[in-house]
Amino acid sequence: MEKPAKPGQQVLVALRRMIADGTIKPGDRIAEIPTAEALGVSRMPVRTALRALEHEGLVVKLGARGYTPRPVDADAITGAIEVRGALEGLAARRLAERRPTAQEEARLAAILADGDALFAKGYLENGDLDGFYRYNLAFHDLLIAASGNPSIELALTRNNHLPFASAAALALDWDDLEGEYRHLLAAHREHHAVFQAIRSGDADQAERLMRGHAGAAIANRKAFRMLTA
Repeated sequence: MEKPAKPGQQVLVALRRMIADGTIKPGDRIAEIPTAEALGVSRMPVRTALRALEHEGLVVKLGARGYTPRPVDADAITGAIEVRGALEGLAARRLAERRPTAQEEARLAAILADGDALFAKGYLENGDLDGFYRYNLAFHDLLIAASGNPSIELALTRNNHLPFASAAALALDWDDLEGEYRHLLAAHREHHAVFQAIRSGDADQAERLMRGHAGAAIANRKAFRMLTA
């Protein structure tokens, strides 16, 4: 039986996706009531999602009239993701150089186990989106926190205000669950590889893998058809 989907992440990802593929274009008005009706949810998750997208720099507020997508292009997205990759790669290097504490290692292993459980059944259901979002963010957040360099977190916080820059800025095609399963499973396996490099103290490998992990988001061009055309 399919898990019930929670509206919060579903609405956020749906709106982000519609902006990425050009269904909603700069100049189009995104208002709470018609958007909620179109997505079959209440106004609250739409309101929350729009505020999150404004925080990401993906939409701008039109006063009391709602929101509209901010014009962005592929070069801006690529540059922001490259910066994230450099910063997260540095975090992985620092953690590998000093070696994680037993508590940090156990926490990272537990987070990866949550990811293993998510993919164990061999397919995704609509309700798995919230689980992946929590798992993915937990891995990235702990990696940054454990790096021991607060400047990395500060720089990432600023970079995450750029469209599609954050590790949490998922723009998934939820009409292609099979394809997204493969895409997200590859990202999960990359997390495992980064963890193994950190555990072994291979700083060069940890940094290279983490940079490549961010780069995979750039390679997934189908998520940005409108922006890369």
